[in-house]
Amino acid sequence: MEANFSNERILVCVYYGPNGERLIRRGCQIANMLKAPLYILTVDLAPFDELDAEKVIYIEQWKKFAESHPSAQFIIKDNEKRPVAKVIAEVARQNHITQIILGQTAQSRWEQITKGSIIHALLHEIPFVDLHIISVSRYIRDEEGLFEKGIRAYLVKSGTEYCLTFSHTKDIEYEGIFFKEVGTDFDNGIFRFMNGWETRQVQVTDGIIRDLKNMDLNKIDLNNTD
Repeated sequence: MEANFSNERILVCVYYGPNGERLIRRGCQIANMLKAPLYILTVDLAPFDELDAEKVIYIEQWKKFAESHPSAQFIIKDNEKRPVAKVIAEVARQNHITQIILGQTAQSRWEQITKGSIIHALLHEIPFVDLHIISVSRYIRDEEGLFEKGIRAYLVKSGTEYCLTFSHTKDIEYEGIFFKEVGTDFDNGIFRFMNGWETRQVQVTDGIIRDLKNMDLNKIDLNNTD
């Protein structure tokens, strides 16, 4: 007998950092396979208007992804004082979710915030929902504290190069986050931005980007989420 997947509904829970895109892509694959609607959820303790630039740009990217897919919907629960598991369970019940995708790294971060196991709490709150815990490798590392906290920045094209700027103008080509190297008076570091639905990281030297080729940053973690 062929299984009927018409009632399946997928919820992807994302936390800030590069792994959110991977989780969303995994959720999209499952949703497409099951012909199911996809929901993307993030939860934050702070009100939205108090979030820093780095968090806001991730949220904007997730919103754009949902808007570009007719079966996807983005949900943000900000200014939340309840345990994260209770918020996830509430959203799951309201949207009749049957499967939840949660990243291992995000789970670790949320468990630090809530002082408890999200998995155990979700199993108690919504025992009939399937949980998928995705092991996600961090591909940007900063164990030595080489970079300052990311700030919103923009790229303006100048000939064959791009200039880094912190002011929004009509000439900007890309918007993203700039991670400045610690201990330098110059704008040296890494610029992260979205190219289509791909997250890219490029080298910045004295405020100039000479090549938009994606850097291999497996040995650097600007989002140490353990």
